[in-house]
Amino acid sequence: MDSKRDYYEVLGVPRDADAATLKKAFRKLAMQYHPDRNPDNPEAEAKFKELSEAYDVLSDDQKRATYDRHGFDGLRGQGYNPGAQDMGDIFSHFGDIFGDLFGGGGGRRGGRGAARQGQDLELAMRLEFMEAVKGCQKEVEITRNALCGGCNGSGAKPGSKPVTCATCGGVGEVLQQQMFLRIRTVCPACRGQGKTISDPCRDCSGRGRVRASEKLTVTIPGGVDTGNQLRLGGKGDFGDAGAPSGDLYVTIQVKEHELFKREGLNVFCQVPVSYPQACLGAEIKVPTVNGEEALEIPRATPSGKVFTLKGKGIAGVNGRGQGNQLVQVVVEVPKKLSPREEELIRELAELQTGKVGGEKGFWRDFFDRLSS
Repeated sequence: MDSKRDYYEVLGVPRDADAATLKKAFRKLAMQYHPDRNPDNPEAEAKFKELSEAYDVLSDDQKRATYDRHGFDGLRGQGYNPGAQDMGDIFSHFGDIFGDLFGGGGGRRGGRGAARQGQDLELAMRLEFMEAVKGCQKEVEITRNALCGGCNGSGAKPGSKPVTCATCGGVGEVLQQQMFLRIRTVCPACRGQGKTISDPCRDCSGRGRVRASEKLTVTIPGGVDTGNQLRLGGKGDFGDAGAPSGDLYVTIQVKEHELFKREGLNVFCQVPVSYPQACLGAEIKVPTVNGEEALEIPRATPSGKVFTLKGKGIAGVNGRGQGNQLVQVVVEVPKKLSPREEELIRELAELQTGKVGGEKGFWRDFFDRLSS
C-alpha cells in the first residue's frame, strides 16, 4: 500500500479546486516550508518537496486526470516518478511562484541572474448555457508580450550582443552590508539579468519583447460552470531568453437559460400539466439537457411536485460525476374557456362541492379574473 498522502490533502484544497486555488494554496505553504526560511531543517525540506510534488501533478491537466482516476500507480504507469525531482529541479520548475522573495534569485535555485518566466494572463469568456453543458471550441484573440523578431529576445541591436554587467559581475545580485547583516538583493544595474545592453534593438527599445496579438482556439470541456478556470500553458507573456512563457487563464461565465436552472451538476426545470393529467395520471415528455425524456405522472399529483430523473443532468468535467434532472410539475390553469369547457367544470364543481356560482357568483368572478 502506498504511504504517500493524497495530493489534495497535502495542499489542503478540495478535489474540484481550480488552477488559481491550487496556485494560491501551494504558494502559501511553500513559503512557509521553503528551505531558505528553514535552514538545516530536514523535516521542512521534506515537507517542501511533498508540496512541490503535489502541485506539479495537480497543476498539470493530464497528470491530474490520471491521478484522479488511477492514483499514484497511474502516474508511474505513464512514466512519471513522483518525488524524483531534486531541490534544484524544484526551484527551476517553480521559479515563477517564488519570484524574488528569497534574495532575488530564489536562494538555492542556483539562479543568480536566472531568466524570469513570463507573466500569467487572464481572459474572461462568456458561454451560452448549453455550450457550457456540452463543451465547445471558441476562438479568442489575446494581446501579449511576444518575442521580438528583430533581436530574437536579446534586446541588443542585430549584430551586437549584451555584455556582462560590470556592477554584479554577471551574477545578477549584489551584497549590501547593513549593520551586522549582509543582504543579497537584485542588481540595480542589470535588474538581475547579469548582462547589460549598450546598443539596444530599435524594434523593442532593448526590452526583447513587443506587444503582439494572436488568435487562439480554446477547447471548452463539457460541464464547466461560472467561476471555473482553464489553463493554457505557455500562452501568457513570453519569458526572458531561456525562460518559459507564462500561462493564460480563461475564466468562465455562463449565461442564464430561459428554461433550465443549474445547481451544481443538477438541472432544475418546470413543466406544465393539465388538471385532468394531474388527477388521472399521464405519461408526458419533459426537456433535459440531453434531449426529451418520458416522465410518468401518477394519479393525484399535486401542483409543485418535484420528480427526479437520475443521471439526466450535467456530466462533470473530465467525467467527474453525473447530475440529475429535477422536474417540477405545475398544474396549468387555462386563461380562456369554451362554453362546453365551462359547462363541464361547473358540473365537476357541483359533484365535488354541491355548489356552483351563478352568473355573478364565485366561479363567474373567478373565470372573469382569469380571462382579464
